[in-house]
Amino acid sequence: MQPFRAEVRARLAELAPLLLDQLDAMTDRMIEVLQRTEPAYRQLLARGEDELRRSTRANLERGLGTLIGAASGNRVTSLRDAREVGRRRAAQGIPLEAVLRAYRLGGQMTWEALLQVARTGSHEHDTLLLEVAGSVWRTNDVECAAVAEGYREEQRRLAGVDEDARQQVLDGLLGGRGGDPAYVRAASELLAVPLDGRLVVVVALPDPDGAPVLDSPHAELLKRGVRSVWGTRSGAQVGIVALGTQSGCDVVSWLRASAAGPVGLSAVVEGAAAVGSAYRLAETAARTLPAGTRRVVSIDERLPEALLSNSPEISSRLVGQSLGGLLELPEDEREMLLDTLAAFLASDGSPTRAADELYCHRNTVMHRLRRIESVTGRKVTDPRSRLLWQLALLGTDGGRAAQRSA
Repeated sequence: MQPFRAEVRARLAELAPLLLDQLDAMTDRMIEVLQRTEPAYRQLLARGEDELRRSTRANLERGLGTLIGAASGNRVTSLRDAREVGRRRAAQGIPLEAVLRAYRLGGQMTWEALLQVARTGSHEHDTLLLEVAGSVWRTNDVECAAVAEGYREEQRRLAGVDEDARQQVLDGLLGGRGGDPAYVRAASELLAVPLDGRLVVVVALPDPDGAPVLDSPHAELLKRGVRSVWGTRSGAQVGIVALGTQSGCDVVSWLRASAAGPVGLSAVVEGAAAVGSAYRLAETAARTLPAGTRRVVSIDERLPEALLSNSPEISSRLVGQSLGGLLELPEDEREMLLDTLAAFLASDGSPTRAADELYCHRNTVMHRLRRIESVTGRKVTDPRSRLLWQLALLGTDGGRAAQRSA
């Protein structure tokens, strides 16, 4: 492709700042047109527009960057991002025809923005922009071809990878093979998930009937531009999520919107070598939640519970030594005193606030606390006793209920 003449490059350099100022308005306009004219994109937007807006803005910005770069004689364009868009839309089930129409709409928006900003200044050299028009559409055609290439690559990959192969590779990563560079490279290619960056592992325990508690988590994350791979292990759904620039908190928020049971997340780890330990942490976090609970928690939120669940003998002894005779009382009295103790501890040792929580008089709480002291042999004013009680409550039904309501 021949470079622009000097007069054209000078005109583009003059218009470049004005073009960049139009980027957000161009993005809004494209989202509006796609929502109005493309049913497939309308459905995608109905599930949340963050990923599509980010992708649209990035594509438009690259198109503007190509034009602005041309002003300095730099006409190099990377097609990697266009291929990635094609792969992502194929995985989301957007028809290729709709994807290509969206890309051509981006070219139209770029050309219209260029004409708009050109009208704000002198009209003397606007005929020079006719030379630019051909470049805009030639670049758009090249990018559309790259989009189609990425789209078809993803279709072939999805058709060629059977679930057994996917599960075997996932099992290998969870089992500790992430430290083998050759295995990781093959796994990353097969799964189409980058395994060399920030990762988090998710474990979702099945509901009491054995049904999965996350509905299509791969698609839910992919529509936000986040790649992941999912399978099953010991009856639970297990996923490895490649965070990219997203935070672990974002993933927690997205999963909370659809979780129908207990879900645990690991800490964020770097690279596939840490996936095995991350899986164990995520599974532990999930298993600290009572069956049937609709919660999504990270391991960092459940460290005390995790310690107790991984040491059942110590947990049992801690409960017995800390609560003592309290557990031997008749059920009604036992549950009342456990609830009172949980409310007292959750209120930072304030009988007044505990009374408000329990909808009773402060003197009633004080009377129950004296009863607790009597049957446990511990004092409510002793910091160590409070710590032991707090840990012991995590191993009782009453304590778990208090944690759920907190």
